[in-house]
Amino acid sequence: MAVHPIEERYGTKEMRAVWSEQNRFSCIVSAEVALAKAEAHHGMIPAAAAIEISDKAHNASLERAKAIELEISHDMMAIVKAISEVCGESGRWVHYGATSNDILDTATGLQLGQSLDLLDTKLRKLLAVLLKRSGETKALVCIGRTHGQQGVPTTYGLRFAIWASEVARHIERLEQMRPRVVVGQMTGAVGTQAALGPMGMEVQATMMENLGIGSVDVSNQVIARDRYAEYFMFCANVATTLDKIGVEIRSLQRTEIGEVEEAFGAKQVGSSTMPHKRNPIKSEQACGLARIIRSSVEPALQNNTLWDERDLTNSSCERVLFPEASILTDHCLRLMAGVLDGLAINRAVIRRNLEFLHGINMAESIMIELTKKGMNRQDSHERIRMASMQALAEGRPLAEILAKDPEVVRYCSKTDIAALLSPDAYIGTSVKQVERLIEKLSPLTV
Repeated sequence: MAVHPIEERYGTKEMRAVWSEQNRFSCIVSAEVALAKAEAHHGMIPAAAAIEISDKAHNASLERAKAIELEISHDMMAIVKAISEVCGESGRWVHYGATSNDILDTATGLQLGQSLDLLDTKLRKLLAVLLKRSGETKALVCIGRTHGQQGVPTTYGLRFAIWASEVARHIERLEQMRPRVVVGQMTGAVGTQAALGPMGMEVQATMMENLGIGSVDVSNQVIARDRYAEYFMFCANVATTLDKIGVEIRSLQRTEIGEVEEAFGAKQVGSSTMPHKRNPIKSEQACGLARIIRSSVEPALQNNTLWDERDLTNSSCERVLFPEASILTDHCLRLMAGVLDGLAINRAVIRRNLEFLHGINMAESIMIELTKKGMNRQDSHERIRMASMQALAEGRPLAEILAKDPEVVRYCSKTDIAALLSPDAYIGTSVKQVERLIEKLSPLTV
């Protein structure tokens, strides 16, 4: 029976597989094999033993390791015994010179590499969707809002482009973070490599080369958790971007705004009691799960403050943090890529909202033009501010108020005022910005 929603409700099959018990076990076995090969390469154990360990270690089973753990109450030593059992005489060399976290943290490095591969792919897919929507709407003029109030126009293309730029930075962060996070160690009980002798540093380097991951420079009994904290902060940062996008979609889908709408299935039910409802449930789900992902950051940071050369307080915590944050981040990336790809855009409503204030929101355009033509900028600001307040109070178009102001008319004719109040003429370089961004970021997509 499922206990946690990531077992049956949230998450992708591929990310669940990365953080499954079986994959964790396989990564641990791979680390032990890599260690044996490295030690044989440097003459520390017989070459034949390393060959036999390499050939037979993966015959060990998770079930057998669990059975041994019930007897000895030590998960890593149970795995070592399970591997040794299937390796014959060569089993005596399994885990030679290692302490538990040499293998466990190295296995985590392997899992993190797999996890980042999946997150990288999904980020690039999300970027592709955002760039496509940005290109489709680069000239779709809409009302811009600040403080929840209507401002000057913007375009939907620019909105999508801003999100795309943020996602591209996450891709860059992931690439920069990978060599700091996807690492292993072989440093022994307190980091001195005493059990490995003078070839300890070489053994560690060769072991990690065998596994295709990076190698720590120094460590104590565990890899310093600042590396893992960076991973969790990355997941939280990605989740917050998705949260931001979800909040905006939810706001724009409000009945009173109605500019966009999540795709809604023909048989989809919005409410158990209000049959008319079409709720943005996917965006809401991403926003809610982002809170859980962000909550991993504080314990991840605390996991770096261990006693002396190490204690065990990080271990139980990380058993929860890694699968939960990784699976939920991966899930939200897939979820929001689908939302954005299927997002319905109501152009008629966008136009209605753009014209809602009858030109009052275009006050800046008039102010700028008056200043260009000779009026003091501060005077033009005050004059247009007063005219805007009057138009709002009386429910009249701004053009009508301005046309009766002799100081305004002295600089701008009624025809000029009408042109300046056109939202389509006041989107600046937004189209060019979008086109430039699409050209720049398209190579990052998959």
